[in-house]
Amino acid sequence: MATANQIKALLKSHVTGDDEKFITIAMQVAAHEAKQGHTKLAQELKHLINEAKNKKARHSNVLSLVRTNRELDGILNHSEPYIDFSELTFSEKQSKTFKRIIQEYKQQEKLKSYNLHPRRKILLYGPPGTGKTATASALANELKLPFFTIRLDGLITKFMGETASKLRLVFDAIRSTRGLYFFDEFDAIGSDRMSPNDVGEIRRVLNSFLQFLEQDHSDSFIVAATNYKNLLDPALFRRFDDVLHYDLPESSQIKHLISCKLSEFPLQITANEWKKVENVAEGLSHAEISRACEDAAKQMILEEGTSLSFQNITDMLEDRKKAKSNV
Repeated sequence: MATANQIKALLKSHVTGDDEKFITIAMQVAAHEAKQGHTKLAQELKHLINEAKNKKARHSNVLSLVRTNRELDGILNHSEPYIDFSELTFSEKQSKTFKRIIQEYKQQEKLKSYNLHPRRKILLYGPPGTGKTATASALANELKLPFFTIRLDGLITKFMGETASKLRLVFDAIRSTRGLYFFDEFDAIGSDRMSPNDVGEIRRVLNSFLQFLEQDHSDSFIVAATNYKNLLDPALFRRFDDVLHYDLPESSQIKHLISCKLSEFPLQITANEWKKVENVAEGLSHAEISRACEDAAKQMILEEGTSLSFQNITDMLEDRKKAKSNV
């Protein structure tokens, strides 16, 4: 095992933020364990060290992008992805599609050796609160990519030609800094060019986007999301590798969603009661159900309860339904 001096050095380097020294000492510990014949432990340590190195490299690239390109201020936001795929609920078709997307992206070098390319441009559409943004974050987390969100309020301006120029900057970043780039509320730039409400500037922006997307052969991942598929220009759909529909959760997904959201709290719900919970939750989005679960958990904690009952959860779900009907 690691010596006392190595353990102290590891802690000191962590506290002082000396990542280089931390990794160096960790590698020494792994080498020591290998010499002692602890092969499995040594391999696990090396794997963790490689992950730390990759994360450090990604963080360095992100900092470089943010510091060197001030023109992206207010357009590109970076955040750490924290959602795990196991926390999300998908239809069978969605699950199969994402499994294929992840497998292709993780083994892209193998595909490229046969002159094939992984899926890395996807479009998500469906009602608000159905998990499109959460999916983008979970994908970034699963693929170990920095998560960038394109702020359309910073991208779209009233000045002729300026929006297209800003869009070029975004695609320059996509090419230079590997990450997952998320275009939310995508209909703002992807609206149908034949629409009677179309204006010349947005038509030029869409033409630019189509051109940039077509020419993009980077290693970054691009996700676009919209609540309004019918507003999108038909030319967009063939530019994406996959187009996925999101809908309100089915009854079979509701139990999984609630169980995951409340996994840290004791649940006292019978099989028959679960059926009633699913009926009450019907018509609510993933986000609304998640918020109802949070409300039930907070109420239990503040009232010093020991578990969550059928009544606790259904009361909060009913509150969400009433709030929705009053909007």
